[in-house]
Amino acid sequence: MTFVTRFAPSPTGPLHLGHAYSALVAHDMARAAGGQFLLRIEDIDHTRSRLHWEEQIYDDLAWLGISWDKAPLRQSDRGLAYQEALQALWGRDLLYPCKCTRRDIAAATSAPQEGAGPAYGPDGLLYPGTCRATRVSGALPMPRDTALRLNMDMALGVLGDYEHFGFDETLPEDHRVRFTPRDLQRGVGDIVLSRRDFSGSYHLSVVLDDAVQSVTHVVRGQDLFEATQIHVVLQRLFGLKTPTYTHHRLIRDASGARLAKRDDARAIATYRAEGASPTDIRRMVGLI
Repeated sequence: MTFVTRFAPSPTGPLHLGHAYSALVAHDMARAAGGQFLLRIEDIDHTRSRLHWEEQIYDDLAWLGISWDKAPLRQSDRGLAYQEALQALWGRDLLYPCKCTRRDIAAATSAPQEGAGPAYGPDGLLYPGTCRATRVSGALPMPRDTALRLNMDMALGVLGDYEHFGFDETLPEDHRVRFTPRDLQRGVGDIVLSRRDFSGSYHLSVVLDDAVQSVTHVVRGQDLFEATQIHVVLQRLFGLKTPTYTHHRLIRDASGARLAKRDDARAIATYRAEGASPTDIRRMVGLI
């Protein structure tokens, strides 16, 4: 089986040292395995994505010595695929419309609970299920003017009586990751799969895009480790293969915070302008 991995940045700001590390690790792994390295532009958020940032991505990666083996896949060209996947889940009664705002969720979860504070999951505050009772039959048209959430309890019921789910199945038994349906119910909840202002979500699109690009190995940051269990569930619902996952360390600033796109001081373009070389970047992120 050919080793296929990818780098999937969003064109919402400049690439920084953390992006350089992730791209270089994935690229080096693909080349060492004699496999393929692919590029995906995750521009599904049309409110923040900009063409000039996309062009900067291509330029910075090429400067780093990174090449990709096929034309980049752009999520903005994949809207129909996301709609069809949502429709399939809607037809199985696995989605429900939700009109709650972040403020609504914060208010609903701020009520004092005995012995516990608000619960957090991979997407932030755990959704309390406010709109779950508004679930509409999949025989009716799927609404397009509201967010759509996955009913996790229903999804787990469709998937069957699993004692646990898992990923990294190619690793030795003692290195594999396991999580239970209860973990998903208590620690993930009813995630958003489509928002009112754009079709799809990160969770939905990344699963479908990895499948269409035949990705066998996903290389990404430790900050996405908790999200991987969501992706495994979606892969099971759609009958897709689960890739092997590598969650690498994060590049952090002097205070220990992980880098963000607003931190222009650590942007690759800034280092380039100051005369740094690709070798210097590798040294900065600990690859030399």
